[in-house]
Amino acid sequence: MSGPFIAVDWGTTNRRAYVIEGCEVVVTERDEQGILSVPASGFPAAVADLRERHGGLPMLLAGMVGSNRGWHDAGYVAAPAGIGELADKLVSPVEGVAIVPGVCRDRGGRQDVMRGEEVQLLGAVAAGLAPADALLCQPGTHAKWAVMRGGALADFTTAMTGEMFAMLKAHSLIGAEMAGEVDADEEFRKGVEASADGDLLAALFGVRAASVLGARAPGAAAAYVSGLLLGTDCRARIEPGQTVHLLADGLLARLYSAAISIAGGEAVVVDSHASFVAGITRIWDRKS
Repeated sequence: MSGPFIAVDWGTTNRRAYVIEGCEVVVTERDEQGILSVPASGFPAAVADLRERHGGLPMLLAGMVGSNRGWHDAGYVAAPAGIGELADKLVSPVEGVAIVPGVCRDRGGRQDVMRGEEVQLLGAVAAGLAPADALLCQPGTHAKWAVMRGGALADFTTAMTGEMFAMLKAHSLIGAEMAGEVDADEEFRKGVEASADGDLLAALFGVRAASVLGARAPGAAAAYVSGLLLGTDCRARIEPGQTVHLLADGLLARLYSAAISIAGGEAVVVDSHASFVAGITRIWDRKS
């Protein structure tokens, strides 16, 4: 077992730091200092400040900080990839600091990338929170669906589910109708069920038609559209009766659990923060 270190999950809009000693988290710090809030020349100072607050410990970074839009491009490891492959390709921009690479796939005419999610996905399996052979889903702006085989990240697909919802609400014809809260309620479930016919584009225009004809109560369309999008996403990934290990909590866990169930699968919710800690710790131990 290696010594204490600072693990940082550094995303686009948020940053979460953990001081880890002997596989246990002793300090957690979260802020909104994502990569978009740090100028290109400001990362060394931001990293130095974080290290100074936590005793100058060595640091292992993961997430968008290692992208071409972050501090230092850490590149990608091709799937299939496991803890060992990530640990072997760490990039060290300054002494005492290393960055975890992302994972990519480029075969059969389809390309995909992830950065940061790989730590949670591999950590979930390494910690026994998901089986070595499993389908994992990490919802979000860009939902990740990962096929795990033998404990490694064998293949994955990214769906722009959350971003599509935001774009429709802000910029589309049906945006004005997309009022009200989103939850796993009756309207959301209707949307998931309506996604079964596979005609998403027509169903989306139908939101406008339903409003004009008074066929849907005001304030219900947002949940319905969310159901359409999540239902389409889930139906494209799962087989009837398949178990999906879901790295989510709160609203996203409720929404995807309902959508997976309606689409014929079974959702098992996994602690995504515990998964990250498990993954980053194993990468650190393998590095050392």
